[in-house]
Order: sequence, then structure tokens, then C-alpha cells
Amino acid sequence: MPLGRKPPSRKGSMADVPQNLLETISELERLFTVDQEKLKRITNHFVKELAKGLTKEGGSIPMNPTWVMSYPTGNETGTFLALDMGGTNLRVCEIELVDEKGEFDIIQSKYRLPEELKSGSAEEMWDYIADCVQQFIEYHHEEEEISQMHMGFTFSYPVDQEYIDHGVLQRWTKGFDVPGIEGHDVVPMFEAALAKKGVPVKTTALINDTTGTLIASAYIDDQMKIGCIFGTGCNAAYMENCGSVPKLAHRNLPPDMPIAINCEYGAFDNEHVILPRTVYDVKIDDESPRPGQQAFEKMIAGLYLGEIFRLVVVDLHERDSCKLFDGQDIGILNKAYSLDASFLSAIEEDPFENLKETHDLFLHKLSLNASKPELELVRRLAELIGTRAARLSACGVAAICKKKNIKSCHVGADGSVFNKYPHFKARGAQALREILDWPKELRKDPVVLSAAEDGSGVGAALIAALTLKRIQAGNLAGVKDVKAVAG
Repeated sequence: MPLGRKPPSRKGSMADVPQNLLETISELERLFTVDQEKLKRITNHFVKELAKGLTKEGGSIPMNPTWVMSYPTGNETGTFLALDMGGTNLRVCEIELVDEKGEFDIIQSKYRLPEELKSGSAEEMWDYIADCVQQFIEYHHEEEEISQMHMGFTFSYPVDQEYIDHGVLQRWTKGFDVPGIEGHDVVPMFEAALAKKGVPVKTTALINDTTGTLIASAYIDDQMKIGCIFGTGCNAAYMENCGSVPKLAHRNLPPDMPIAINCEYGAFDNEHVILPRTVYDVKIDDESPRPGQQAFEKMIAGLYLGEIFRLVVVDLHERDSCKLFDGQDIGILNKAYSLDASFLSAIEEDPFENLKETHDLFLHKLSLNASKPELELVRRLAELIGTRAARLSACGVAAICKKKNIKSCHVGADGSVFNKYPHFKARGAQALREILDWPKELRKDPVVLSAAEDGSGVGAALIAALTLKRIQAGNLAGVKDVKAVAG
């Protein structure tokens, strides 16, 4: 899209909208619009908070060192396993890194994670996962003699990681509540379950999906400098120098040695200093399972976009000055999290001037018969919430660029909001232009967000390969079981 042009947006006709609804729309625009000056202020505060997270004292943003200590060259070779433990599925992959630069072959299988497993015993869970790995190997290597295979394990839960091959679970998320694992190292438990079944696999690297996204994307494209997730949650990873990480000073690492940092920056501004929170954002936070945490995430992540929309609509229905859907039963809307980001996507994707698809959506999903002026209001509201999310999300990317003095790069982005939400990419790009003050005459944006490679599969396998490579080169920083990993 040419520079300077506004992201696509259907204004529609406001001619038929009564004065009270026009005033409401103007109020919503004031509440949800984040102008250039505010974006810059947020980004400058973000830069300070990223640096603070790297200090011994720390800050709201965890800035976790991952012990991934180089980008791939694209020339890595070998066969590696990857295990991706998500919220609903388990994915086992075998990735062959071939001789052609940046190329790979992949075979993979998905296994459902039964709901009862998420609150069962630790032993049951690890046995089930080990069983899936065993099935995968037996199916794809029938009657072959398999010596030890190296695995990258994508375990995308909050982990304290002193070593690349070990990690202590801080707390369960994504609906898991298996006792006896929080506060413990997950790798020995998993490896004990593999050993019990005689599965010849060593966990060479325990990784987070965002770090995997950075490494997998950099394998294909050497201009990649940041990996991002914009989905149910939000996060980023980038490569820092050890000398800029005061909390690693005791390790006495060479100051120019690179180390990937998993930011976990959904926690940005938990102190509520800078983000433009509305009454609706405050309500979401107050009523969430963990009030005061993940402040940034609650304004931009897919999990919350539908809930912000729902809260606004319920509020406008109850207001005497507006009376949205007056006289109709909004009972379905009274249930928290009854709408998700896909509901807003559908509204924004409605191509018709009369917003017929939005009308049908409200009728069938919410049993509400919306008038044309009401449809114009909800369309504008969806645009405002979606645009705010995209513009705020650009602040995190811009902050990393400013902190590292990156003038141009590619950003590998993944997640349902980035991939599926209408205009998210274009709106984010426009915000980056405003924050980073690129000259208007530039024909191409210097920092470009593009679809990431498979971080939790290919990224995990690559990190296992990079870990072996550096051990062989004598860089043992952040490796606990050197003999076991290198064996």
C-alpha cells in the first residue's frame, strides 16, 4: 500500500443516523483513537520498560533469556524432532534440514489432548505425551533401528529457564491445572516418561513458540530480526547482546555474544502509566482471573477484542441517551466472553453498503434485529477496536527497533489476529510509519511485518540443531546436561 494512504475502511453513509447515535459514535472515536503523539509516547515508555526487564531488579516485562545464542545461517543440516504442546493439541514433527540453504522437509502428526488430562495427574499427562512421541516414531520408522534423536520441545507456558535444556514451570495457563508440576523442572519428568517406554529421544532444547517463530523465520529470510505473536495473546522475541543484559552479568559471558530474549511483553504497563485504557478495559481487567496482569495483552489480543465490543454494546443499550437495540432482549450479550475476535472480523468484512451480513449476524447469533443506524454504529465500533489493537501492537515492534537501533528489518508475525483479522497488517504498518517517522518519499517501508514460518515445529527443531552446533564449537553457556545433550 502506498505511503500516506489510510488503511482500508468503509465509512458507510451516516446520513440516516440520528443525532444521539452520531454523538455516541463521536464519543467512541475519542475513546478508542490513539493518535501519532500518543503512539510515540507509548513506544518511548515501552523502550524503557524493555531495558528495565533486562536488569537484575527486573520490571513488569519478564524479558526471559532463552539460551538461543545465534541466528541460523540457513546451512544447518540433520534430522530433528519437534514436540509442540498447545492448549488443545499435541503436535509431533520430524524435520529434516536439507543441503539447500533455508530448505527443510517435514512430516508431522497431531494428537488431541483429552480434557481430563488437563486436570489429571502429572504421571498420566507425561505418559500420554511420551506415548504420542513413541507412536509417531514407530509409525514413521517401522522396523528401523533408531539411535538417539534430538528434540526441540515447544512448551509455551511461563517458565523460569536457567538452561536451554531445562525449565521450571511458573504457572499453568490455557486451561491446564495438573498438580505437582508448577515450581518443578518439566524436562526430567518428560524424559523419565520417555525412558520408561524406551523411546530414544533427548530434549535438547525447551523453547517458547515466539522464540521459535523468530528462529524459523530467520532460517528462511536473513532480514528477519523480530518474531511476534498476535493471537489469543501477544508476545515478541528478538536477539540481544549479553552485555546489554545486566541480569546475566554473573555468568561472565562475552558482551557481544548474542542471546534471544523472549519478551513476554503482554505484561507491558501493568502499572497503568501510559496505555489509554477506557472504562471497558478497566472492567475487563478487574473481572479477569488475574487483575493487574497482562495490561497490554488485554487491549490488543484476540481473546479480549470481542469482550471489549460486548461491554460497549451492553453499556450503550442501558444508556438513556443512546438506547441501542431499545426494547429488545440482549440476554445473550450479558454473558461474558460470548463474542470473540471472529465476530468483529465478520462485521469488518461485510462488503455491503446496507451491512446486510452484519444484520444477519446479529439476528442469528444474538437474536437482535438491528436498524441501519445501529448497524452503522456497530460497524464503526468494530473498526475502532480493531484499529486500536493494530496500532498499539505496532508500539511493541517499534520499541524493539528503537532499543536495538534497527533501521530496517523484516518482522515474522504469527497468530490468529495477524493472519485473519481484516486490515490488521495495514493498520499496524501505518502506525509504524507514524511512530518511526520514515521520510514520506520512501517507496518501501523499512520495517515490514510478514507471515512467519512455523515457530513451534520448524523453529523448535532448528533451535535443537543450533544448540548441538554451539556445544560442538565449545559454547556451553546455559546448557545443563552437556554430555546428555551432545550424546
